[in-house]
Amino acid sequence: MRLAAFLLLLLLPACPAQADGVLQDLITAEDKARLAQFDEVKEKALKEARSGGTGADIRILNDAMAGTPLSTGGAFDATGKWSCRTIKMGGGLALTVYSPFRCSVSDDGSGWFLKKLSGSQRTQGRFYSESDTRMIYLGAGHIHDEPPRKYGEDARENQIAVVERLGENRLVLQFPKPAYESDFDLLVLER
Repeated sequence: MRLAAFLLLLLLPACPAQADGVLQDLITAEDKARLAQFDEVKEKALKEARSGGTGADIRILNDAMAGTPLSTGGAFDATGKWSCRTIKMGGGLALTVYSPFRCSVSDDGSGWFLKKLSGSQRTQGRFYSESDTRMIYLGAGHIHDEPPRKYGEDARENQIAVVERLGENRLVLQFPKPAYESDFDLLVLER
């Protein structure tokens, strides 16, 4: 029994932070409103992207969104280096697909922590479990030559995303109503 409890404790740091009320205490009213519009904004942006994007970009978008959400718990460990691609949709941009960047996910003892390490627009923040197959990302954006921010330091830079694991080694962060340039963004992590 003691051995099982010890092994369970060893596995806990490899999991995202549990939402268990903490998320509701952290999330701003503006970001709660963004989440409330998630399905509507996503549907509209995907429709606009698929009708106005180039064939190559639409294929990348469809590949990114393909799959049924898998568990983000259990044996899955997100820590490590990732290739990450930003995809922007809607709000005057039918579909813009960027070349891959570098991202990393670490575990700082409180759960998984994401850093986008390259590109001019960067993000960093924490994952919170919402269900077995869905997480919420609370992060903050910054430009590459600015110091990184924390969620809550500057409301204009706050970022919220619904996160799903849509492939064995693919996490898709879906940002409803980002503050700049578009109506819906994806950050697709693959390794």
